[in-house]
Amino acid sequence: MGAYALLDRLKAERANATPVTVYRALDFLLENGLVHKIERLNAYIACTDGSEHIHQQGHAAQFLICRTCGTVAELEDPSIADAIARAAGQTGFRPIHATIEVEGLCAACAAAVS
Repeated sequence: MGAYALLDRLKAERANATPVTVYRALDFLLENGLVHKIERLNAYIACTDGSEHIHQQGHAAQFLICRTCGTVAELEDPSIADAIARAAGQTGFRPIHATIEVEGLCAACAAAVS
């Protein structure tokens, strides 16, 4: 969900809510590993990890984004993060944080196309 969609929902309960309020809240949630920012969509999604401290320690999330319906699924496959770290390490690069966004079709949309 985007920041302005959140603002619209918040205004239903608090008419004086402003974009600054929403962005401060999102910053707090990001810093504490409770949400992820999906750059491709300029939107935010709740972290499905369930463990807020992992994000702060470099939680490497991967996201599958359906280009048809817009659903986003979070993966946490350590082998992907390990492969990136190994490949980067071969060049002397030390990754600190990586978020992978993969665009395609979810199972339901793929089935509808077939």
